[in-house]
Amino acid sequence: MRSIWNGAISFGLVSIPIKLVNATESHSISFRQIHLADGGRVRYRKVCELDGEEVSGAEIGKGYEEADGSIIPITDDDLAQLPLATAKTIEIMSFVPAEEIDPLQMDAAYYLAANGATAAKPYTLLREALKRSRKVAIAKYALRGRERLGMLRVVDDVIAMHGLLWPDEIRAPEGVAPEGSVSVRDAELDLADALMATLGEVEMASLRDDYREAVEAMVTAKAGGAFEPSEVTAEPAGGQVIDLMAALEKSVRAARASRGEPGSGAEPEGVAGAGSGTGTGAGTSAGAGAGAEVTPIRRKAAAASPKAVGGKKSTAASAKKPASAATKKTTATTAAKAGKSAAKPTAAKSAAVKSSAVKSTSAKSAAAAKKTATAKKAAPTARKRTSA
Repeated sequence: MRSIWNGAISFGLVSIPIKLVNATESHSISFRQIHLADGGRVRYRKVCELDGEEVSGAEIGKGYEEADGSIIPITDDDLAQLPLATAKTIEIMSFVPAEEIDPLQMDAAYYLAANGATAAKPYTLLREALKRSRKVAIAKYALRGRERLGMLRVVDDVIAMHGLLWPDEIRAPEGVAPEGSVSVRDAELDLADALMATLGEVEMASLRDDYREAVEAMVTAKAGGAFEPSEVTAEPAGGQVIDLMAALEKSVRAARASRGEPGSGAEPEGVAGAGSGTGTGAGTSAGAGAGAEVTPIRRKAAAASPKAVGGKKSTAASAKKPASAATKKTTATTAAKAGKSAAKPTAAKSAAVKSSAVKSTSAKSAAAAKKTATAKKAAPTARKRTSA
C-alpha cells in the first residue's frame, strides 16, 4: 500500500519512524456530468474572475477571504514558518480507556507501518504496551496543512490511528430529541427486547452494499443493450398511524419466521397478551418512521357488535341501558308469582279443613237426629207395656 505521509511517533523520549497508510477505501460509484444533447462530457474549468482567463494548476495559490470579501494571499513558506511541532511527528500526549472516546469524534482511519528495520523494536514495544494496558493513545499530528487529533489502538498486529474531530467540532444535540414527555410501558420494552434477541447478531464481514451491486449490474446490462427498467412501487411516506404494540409483535413473528424458529406464528414468549391495549404513552413515541405519527389505537371490546342497517341500535347497544329498573321489575314479578303459588296451597288446605269440619258437624247432627227418632219410637211401646 502506498504511504501518504512519512514521519515518526513520539513516545516520550522514544521515536518510532512510521509511514501513514489509508486503512479504508471508498467503493461508491461515481458518475460524470454529460451533455444530454450529444453525450459529451461536461468539465469544470478554473477561470480567474478578474480577467476571465482559464488558469493552470501551477498558477493557483492559497488565499484567506475576509468578511468584506478581500483576499489575503498565503504561501507555503508562510505556513512552513509556523511553530508546528507535529509537522512530521505523531506526538502521544496520554493514554485513556477506549470507552472514554465518543464515537462521534471518529474520522478517517489509517494504518501506521514501521519505517525501516530500526523501527521494528520500538513499534512492537508500543503495540504490546497498548495491548496489555487495554488503553488507547491520544496524539496530535499534522496532515494536509492542519493540526489534527488522533487515537492510536491495536488492530491485529498493527497500530491503527483514527483521526478525531476536536471537541468543539461536535455539535450539541439541541432540538433533536422528541419534544414533550413520552412514557414507555414495560410491555413495550419486553417486546423490543424480544425483537432484539430474535434478530440476534450478524457477521460484519457478511454485510454488502446491495445498492452499489445493483448499480453495477444496471451499468453492465446497459452496456450490453439488455437493460429493461422495472417499475418500482414506492410506499407513501408520512401520515401513518401505527399501533406500536402490534407492530412490535408482528416484527418479532416475522423475524422468527425468517430464521426458521418454531412457534413463529405465536405471541412472543413472556409477552403474550401484551398487545391487548395501548397505554397513553404507547403511541406517542416519535421517530417510528420518516414522517410517521405513532398514535395509540384503542381496541373495541369483544362484546360490542356493529350497528344494524337503518340506524337502529344493536342488541349490544340496547344492553347498555340501565339494568336496575328492569331488574327490580323482574324481581317484583317473580316475588308476586311466588306469593301466589305459595298462597294457593294454603287456601286449598284451609278449604279442605273447613270442609272436613262441616262434614263432621253434619255427621254428628244426623247421628243425634237418628237417636232422637229411635227414642220417640221406643216411648209408645213402653207405654203399652205399662198399661197392660
